[in-house]
Amino acid sequence: MTDLIEKLEYFLADRGIYMLALILFAIGVYGMIVCSNYMKKIMCMNMMQVAIIFFFLTFGQKNGATIPVALGDIFSADAYINPVPHALMLTAIVVSLGITGVGLALLMRIKDIYGTIEEKEITGKGGKSK
Repeated sequence: MTDLIEKLEYFLADRGIYMLALILFAIGVYGMIVCSNYMKKIMCMNMMQVAIIFFFLTFGQKNGATIPVALGDIFSADAYINPVPHALMLTAIVVSLGITGVGLALLMRIKDIYGTIEEKEITGKGGKSK
């Protein structure tokens, strides 16, 4: 039994961060499919974006590595963290904020035109909810 607990602790310590990103992404996908409120869909979409950004940032890390700036006599590429995933995810954060802003602006227009943000009432599938 203790061997199983040790294996589980090792797995969570070694791969747990990736499992967290997978769980966040799965919750986002589930919410996009199940929720009929457009505001909730935007929130689930943001959760999926955060999970992807989180995955790429943790994927770019190395144990024992330092920032990619020439410090002293370290000249091996193995001693540095790869800066490309971090730069790409900085761009992804900016794009995510832009997408959220446009989505909220469209949501405000939908609310003005239809008087609701419920998908079933706007599309006419499912009737009026009370």
